[in-house]
Amino acid sequence: MRFTKIHLENWRNFTHVDVMLQQRMFLVGPNASGKSNLLDACRFLHDLVRVGGGLEKAVADRGGVARLRSLTARSPYIVVDVSINSEDDSNWRYRIGIGQHYHSRIHLTEEKVWKSGELILNRPDRRDIKDKELLHQTHLEQINSNHEFREIADLFKTIRYYHIIPQLIRDPERSVGRKLDPYGGDFLEQIADTPKRTLVARLRQIEAALRMAVPQLEVLRLNRDNYGVPHLRAHYNSWRKKGVWQTEVDFSDGTLRLIGLLWALLDGNGPLILEEPELSLHAEVTRHIPAMMASLQKSEKTQARQILVSTHSSDLLGDPGIAADEVLLLRPTSEGTKVDVGKDVAEIQPLLEAGLPISEAVMPHTRPPQAEQLSAFGEDDGDTNPQ
Repeated sequence: MRFTKIHLENWRNFTHVDVMLQQRMFLVGPNASGKSNLLDACRFLHDLVRVGGGLEKAVADRGGVARLRSLTARSPYIVVDVSINSEDDSNWRYRIGIGQHYHSRIHLTEEKVWKSGELILNRPDRRDIKDKELLHQTHLEQINSNHEFREIADLFKTIRYYHIIPQLIRDPERSVGRKLDPYGGDFLEQIADTPKRTLVARLRQIEAALRMAVPQLEVLRLNRDNYGVPHLRAHYNSWRKKGVWQTEVDFSDGTLRLIGLLWALLDGNGPLILEEPELSLHAEVTRHIPAMMASLQKSEKTQARQILVSTHSSDLLGDPGIAADEVLLLRPTSEGTKVDVGKDVAEIQPLLEAGLPISEAVMPHTRPPQAEQLSAFGEDDGDTNPQ
C-alpha cells in the first residue's frame, strides 16, 4: 500500500495542499518553506496508531493545535486527508479534522473513511453527538472500532522516519529512555535486535556499499561488549599487516550517516521518510542515492516501498531517472507555502522540454532572492562587539 495523494488544510506552513504522490517523491524548497512540516503530516498519521500514541498524544507532542495550525489560516480547523492504493488495487481514503476551543481539550471535527469510493465511516455520528467525549479519540486508533478499515491503520503503523544524528550514535548513554528513536539514539540497539539471518544479510549489503564509498574500509561487523551494549566495528586496510579496527565512536559523520541511510532503505516495507539524506556525504555518493532507491524498489517482490525525501542537493536531483512528477516544489507566499508537482509548474515545463535536467530546472526556484548579500556579512556596520 502507498499514498497516492495528500490534502492538507491549515497544517503548519500550509493553508492548502492538494498534490498527487508517486512511488518516490523529492521535496525541494527554500529553508523554512515547510519541507519537514509536510513530511510530518505522514508522521502524524503514524503517531495516531502507534503503541502509546493516539490523537491527543500526537497533537500534544507537536505543541498543541495552536502550534499545528497555520499562522495564515482563515479557518480554526486543521485537516489531513490522504488517498491510498493497496496491492489488490482497492482504493482507500482517510480524512481527519481537528479543532480546539480556547483551552479545552482537542477534538475531532470530522473523521471519514472511504473504500473504493464508498463512505464507510462518517463522524461525528449519533453516538458522538450524544457523548462528546468520544470525539477525543479516532476510530482509527481503536481496535474495536477500526475492523472495517484496519488496513489503513496497519499501513500507518509501518511508516518509518529516519534522520540520523551521528553524535547520538556515538554517545555511550545514547539509548537511555529512547525506543525507536528516528534520530539514532537507539539505532545500534535497533540493529542488534534484528533477527540474526536478516541482520547478517543487511550488514553484508551495507558492507559492500561502504567498500565503494569509504576509503580503506573492508569489513563491517556488529558486536556486543562485556556489558551487552552493541557496537559497530569496521576493519580498515592500512600499512599495518593486520590493518586497524574502529568502532562507531571513531567513524566519521559521513560514514555513520551513510550506514543510517542504507539501513533505513533496507528496514521495513512501509512508507519511508528521509530528511536531507545528503548531509555529510560526498557529492559523488549523494548523486547515486536516487538510483539506490530505484534499485531497491525494483527488487522488491511485492508492491515497491514508497520513499519521501526532502533535499537541498542539486547533486541528488541530478539523477536523470528522476521524473518531473516525482518532485514537489515548495514556495513560501504571504498566504502560506504553496506546493506544486514539478511537472505542473509553468516556468519549469519549457526548461524540461528543452532538455535541462530536473536539478537545473527546479533548484533556481528554491534560491533565496537575496542570498548574494550574505557575502557582506560582517562588514563594518557599527560596533558589534563593544568593550
